[in-house]
Amino acid sequence: MEERSSTNSDTLVRPGSLRELANVAIPLVLSCGSLSIMHVVDRIFLTWWSTDAVAAALPAGMIQWAAMSIAMGMATYVNTFVSQYEGAGQKGRVSESVWQGLYLALIWGGILLLGVPLAGTFFHWIDHAPEVQALEVDYFSILCLGSGPALISTVLSCFYTGRGKTMVVMWVNLASVMLNMVLDYCLIFGAGPFPAMGIKGAAIATVAANVSMLVFYAFVIFAKHEAREYGLFNHYRWNRDLFLRLIRYGFPNGMLYFVDIIGFTLFIVLVGRIGKIELAATTIAFNLNSLAFVPMMGVGTAVMTLVGKRIGEGRPQLAVRTTWKAFAASAVYMLLFAAVYVGLPDLLLRPYEPEVITEDFLEVRHTAVVLLRFAALFSFFDAAVVVFGSAIRGAGDTRFCMIFSLVTGWAIMVIPTFLIWKYADAKLFGSWTACTSYLGVLGIGYLIRFQAGHWKKMRVIEDHFPEPASEDPEPTVEEALT
Repeated sequence: MEERSSTNSDTLVRPGSLRELANVAIPLVLSCGSLSIMHVVDRIFLTWWSTDAVAAALPAGMIQWAAMSIAMGMATYVNTFVSQYEGAGQKGRVSESVWQGLYLALIWGGILLLGVPLAGTFFHWIDHAPEVQALEVDYFSILCLGSGPALISTVLSCFYTGRGKTMVVMWVNLASVMLNMVLDYCLIFGAGPFPAMGIKGAAIATVAANVSMLVFYAFVIFAKHEAREYGLFNHYRWNRDLFLRLIRYGFPNGMLYFVDIIGFTLFIVLVGRIGKIELAATTIAFNLNSLAFVPMMGVGTAVMTLVGKRIGEGRPQLAVRTTWKAFAASAVYMLLFAAVYVGLPDLLLRPYEPEVITEDFLEVRHTAVVLLRFAALFSFFDAAVVVFGSAIRGAGDTRFCMIFSLVTGWAIMVIPTFLIWKYADAKLFGSWTACTSYLGVLGIGYLIRFQAGHWKKMRVIEDHFPEPASEDPEPTVEEALT
């Protein structure tokens, strides 16, 4: 009876409709939005603590994310396997996919712990200011301890996002974010029984949030009937074919994450070598841009889920409709943020002001105002990158995304930024021009690939189910948006 009522409620929403997209995307947008607020609050607290702390947090955090990115990309790609098997009606395969992802997460989580002893040597090589360098080592080392729980939580979340059950993910993320923000304040500044630990406290709060998220997912899975319905506790065996297929498609997705984050990490490292003020301003500008960009990742996950489901059903033209609707909504959303970046920069920067405004902070604020104009310029292209990139990856087109991102990232952003840092006078603004150009080319390239339609013939699941369903004719862009 439960399964039947669930199915009936799902059929009330027309496949490919804006309502279907909203049902899947809105909880994910709220979930990712809460994460972006968490990161902003974290950086605000660190700004209040010291300029050195906020300057150290971005490069150390990005390098830790780079170390985890391949594994995270593979863990995230479990979502595509779940969505395509769900579309094909293969519940047992859904559970098997989750278990193969868990095995990957456990292996990679253990490997990432090896980065802790190497942190001091690595950050010494980067050669930021000595006082910043010491804080980077502390922040990176503690974050590495939370890598395993973060990867496992991501795989468990795919059991829900891949089936479009995104409300569960939203509530789990909101609960962990609230815990993180409370611990952030207590551990950075010292409150109640907690000592003031500065940037170490911020890292410990993040690790605690990752562990809590894992605990929340475990509780929900044991408490709800879906685990029994999908035989989640019966399909735990290692499946060699499925495991290798997850690596085949998930590894390029993980490499895409890695290439992307390495490009931006090198960008941040080079900016850090310009000076502490430039690094702090860049940290704040990216932090504020995350208010717009990180919720977009929720839209991307929704698009990947719905495209995967349509591929599993054998109805890729419905995926075209969903993708164009998602892009239209995302473009409007990002352009609104662009207007705020340009029109109200002082309002956005006010929470970062310390109690005693120093000369350093005045320089940081002035520079950040200019950098927010760059963020306004590339925000529209961010929408194209997320939506069209997610659509083609939801079908299985991960190798193209990896190669295209690698070539454009190095050719347009990383190498030009290095040359600008080494030879140009306007180092900071030249570097941000290269970054903006890269995002523009990446967004246009993903759009062209999406329009070419190669992804419609791809799938990550077996070919013998289901038979392609009859479909409407290829929609035009105008038809897809209505």
